[in-house]
Amino acid sequence: MKIKWNGHASFTITSDNGTVIVTDPYNSDKYGDELSYDIVRDRADGALVSHEHSDHSYVKGLSGSPKVLRGSGEINGIAVAGVKTFHDESGGSKRGNNMAFRFTVDGITLCFLGDLGHLLSQDQMKAIGPVDILLIPVGGTYTVDAGRAADLIKAMSPRLAIPMHYKTKKCNLNIAGVDPFLSMMSNVKMLGKSEVEISSDKFPAEGTEVWVLDHAC
Repeated sequence: MKIKWNGHASFTITSDNGTVIVTDPYNSDKYGDELSYDIVRDRADGALVSHEHSDHSYVKGLSGSPKVLRGSGEINGIAVAGVKTFHDESGGSKRGNNMAFRFTVDGITLCFLGDLGHLLSQDQMKAIGPVDILLIPVGGTYTVDAGRAADLIKAMSPRLAIPMHYKTKKCNLNIAGVDPFLSMMSNVKMLGKSEVEISSDKFPAEGTEVWVLDHAC
């Protein structure tokens, strides 16, 4: 399996048999200098949309004819479970709902948290279940911040955690960069590339490893 971080909360995940799933493609045109990542144009078999804000739901930028999931469903035989969460700490009253997704590709279970704005309840944790790779926002303001992201990782115990939704040279939203989060974590790897090939034999022997990707777009 390959995982590429496009930027913001968008990843392109490619299975060994060539099935492509893209998470939360963004429309950067609406944000000016605040969000200047290039639009994701990858060919996709499926797209996972955590919520309808335009920086997370621009599926028409993708090529191919992707099946769009906003909750549970299936993409080329890959079962996807959607778990309802919220975009804020107030049950969605400020920013609405958010969908977290759990799915297994090539025997590896991933959880994409979208714009999660709160710590997970026990029921939500149970619905998600054990996770090998956690794709987690860390920038705060609109999502959990560095401290809560670290708390979620401790609670969920993934083998790998990949941060997303933080300030970069192409994202000037009112959110923090990745460094406050990294300062709270051990076993951090700066990969220096936007795409990585992952197999279960590359997981750490114990604990959680944090892999930081460069944005591709």
